[in-house]
Amino acid sequence: MATADAKRRLRQQPVGATILLTIVGYALVLGTFLLDVPIYPDLTNAQVNLLSHVIAVINTTATAVLLLGWYWIRAGDVEKHRLAMVSGFVLILGFLVVYLLKVGGGGTKEFVGPDIAYYPYLVMLAIHIILSIVSVPVVLYALVLGLSHTPAELRETPHAKVGRIAAGAWILSLFLGVVTYVLLNHVFAYEFASMILPVAV
Repeated sequence: MATADAKRRLRQQPVGATILLTIVGYALVLGTFLLDVPIYPDLTNAQVNLLSHVIAVINTTATAVLLLGWYWIRAGDVEKHRLAMVSGFVLILGFLVVYLLKVGGGGTKEFVGPDIAYYPYLVMLAIHIILSIVSVPVVLYALVLGLSHTPAELRETPHAKVGRIAAGAWILSLFLGVVTYVLLNHVFAYEFASMILPVAV
């Protein structure tokens, strides 16, 4: 009964639900960066490295799942598409937990490499961060519509148009996150740093 009521509310007010979920998500992230709330354990450098690798695995998996979801909807397989997109969202929630644990525990790194690599790295990182921020409400709106409507009903909503924007921004953000991870952790070098704003994964 509670599930049916929640689904009915989502159907009736998808924009309101999106706004509420977006505010909660932003509050969690901003609270971690700006407030010194003692809920995160202090991490060793080895633990920071481990969490960085876990984040990269989650993001790579999420990218593959979202690409499959995009392929399946273009092939007309709605159920596989829905499963892929929900799985991608669950993976991103897992990423958020691990990321907040890493950053909240003091686990940030600074890129150490030649200028010829440093500036492209910063550009890719900036695009990754901006897309990850601005895509949140778009992704949530597409997800709320997708979970609260039948496939036939979705044709009467902006789900397809919003979903294309959401998936494109989401996939590009994840891909650039993985690229910056590889550059920082495997191609060039890094230094551990405690910073207010995120600089790397």
